[in-house]
Amino acid sequence: MTTAIPAPGMHILEAAGEVHVPDQQLSAGELRRECSSGDVDVVVAQLTDVFDRAVLEDATIKGISNYAVGYDNVDVATATGRGILVGNTPGVLTDATADIAMLLLLATARRCVEADRFVRAGKYQGWQPELLLGSDVSGATLGLVGFGRIARATAERALGFGMTVRYTARSGPVPAERLGHLAGRVQFAEWDDLVRTSDFISLHVPLSDTTHHLVDEKTLRAMKPTACLVNTSRGPVVDEKALVEALRSGEIAGAGLDVYEDEPALADGLADLPNTTLLPHVGSATRSVRATMAEVCANNAVAMARGEMPAHAVNPEAWR
Repeated sequence: MTTAIPAPGMHILEAAGEVHVPDQQLSAGELRRECSSGDVDVVVAQLTDVFDRAVLEDATIKGISNYAVGYDNVDVATATGRGILVGNTPGVLTDATADIAMLLLLATARRCVEADRFVRAGKYQGWQPELLLGSDVSGATLGLVGFGRIARATAERALGFGMTVRYTARSGPVPAERLGHLAGRVQFAEWDDLVRTSDFISLHVPLSDTTHHLVDEKTLRAMKPTACLVNTSRGPVVDEKALVEALRSGEIAGAGLDVYEDEPALADGLADLPNTTLLPHVGSATRSVRATMAEVCANNAVAMARGEMPAHAVNPEAWR
């Protein structure tokens, strides 16, 4: 294990076999040595652990069990080629992350961080007609980029706040029969139209070559000057330097972020901007969700170590 995980994950792993947890995060070289030592069956990994070709090219492990739904930290093609299964924790954190997306949207729209600091600094002198005016949420248009589980859960929440919800997806419009109760309540839009017309844009895409810097200088310039950007997906989906400039110049009104391009570092100037809500990657951070993630992750790892197909395999074709 590169990092200990919450109960009941540790109990499941310790009951199944020998568990080793290092005192500090492993370097790339150390991770490679562990993976190729012949002493390790499975690595229980975090998103901060990078399993690239250099780490995996001599690996003798059976699997990598990611303590996350995302797996962009793993070169899945190389892992598959070496017969290494990759497991994740899908579905577990959908509602918790959708809650954070709405929290960021609301907090940024209503300038909650600014208001909190205003009160704590002793500046509040009573009600004023134009004190800390924010943006309307009810009646506003939310554009969802990607329309997987978390985006759909966010759509449900936004509809409850009286928002108009539109979405874009690389695969095109989702057939009505697959939308379920969202059919007729959300509308598909092409990328350019969504960017141009949305009052809020919320990102729900995995990180890949095609989504890296999806929101760049050009995209930010095309957004409404009154629009806010929300990101709970992956930091590098946004060109963070360009975002700072857009926020500073008033090109867009605000941003709510739970992920960053170079975590844990922030782009220069981002933390100084008053029109931002910044969270430390806590989309799934509820006690029950993290515990369930740990259980799923541990069970994936135990199955891999036993030479069995885990319940949640990203690349089942790697099983030999």
